[in-house]
Amino acid sequence: MKKIRLYTVLLIAVFLMSVFSLTGCSKSGDTDNNVPKKDTEQKQTLQYEGQTLLVYSGAGLSKAMDEMGQAFEQKYGAKINYNYAGCAQLLGQMEINKTGDVFVGGSLNDMKIAKEKGFADKYYEVVYHIPAIAVPKGNPAGISELADLAKPGVKLVLGDAKSNAIGKKGEKIFTQNGLTEGIAKNVVARDATVNEIVTHIAMKQGDAGLVWEDNGAANKDIEIITIPKEQNIIDTVPVCVLSFTEKQELAQVFVDFINSQEGREIFANHGFKPIE
Repeated sequence: MKKIRLYTVLLIAVFLMSVFSLTGCSKSGDTDNNVPKKDTEQKQTLQYEGQTLLVYSGAGLSKAMDEMGQAFEQKYGAKINYNYAGCAQLLGQMEINKTGDVFVGGSLNDMKIAKEKGFADKYYEVVYHIPAIAVPKGNPAGISELADLAKPGVKLVLGDAKSNAIGKKGEKIFTQNGLTEGIAKNVVARDATVNEIVTHIAMKQGDAGLVWEDNGAANKDIEIITIPKEQNIIDTVPVCVLSFTEKQELAQVFVDFINSQEGREIFANHGFKPIE
């Protein structure tokens, strides 16, 4: 009888050990199965790791585009190398070198030129690029509207009408509002990029300048005066894949990222207004 009881106890013990062993294996298996899944997701996310793109971009867009590149690299693994300059200079470089992957223009006119030269087949308009008046902090010259820029004695810093988007846009705005003659008398400097205009105004080397509205988003040394829509000529920031890229797929992924909700939010954080 004692032998039977002992045998029964042994059977129960063996059974319990088997159950615990199977349960342990099951948990271990679930954990192991999760590892490859996470690895796969990571590989899919960073599918372009180790690759690079060369992106031509208007200098005035540099802060937003720097953040854009960092966000893209974190998401896809590819590093973005930028060439920042006035768009006329960038278009000249592209025409000579026929290298690069993506172009981000400062105005719609820049992209039209790129398309006419065969650098792009199509482009996307991402955010509005809005001209505005910049004055030094405190506005010592008392500038309040566009017409004030033509008043005698006002020192103006403007963009080069041949080399950058804001310079070209300014010429059209002044002509449209009958201010060309007065403006011409007040110009003390013409800069190759909008960033240089901002720097000169911030250093009080001019009473006012024409910049993009977004240039004042994070600059505490200048103040932005908006120009009424009826007096202004609002532009857009366009982006395209360059026709001579050797990385068509990756270049298109980056352009799509710029044009995505995430990309537009990055632009918005830097003072741009997304196109709905």
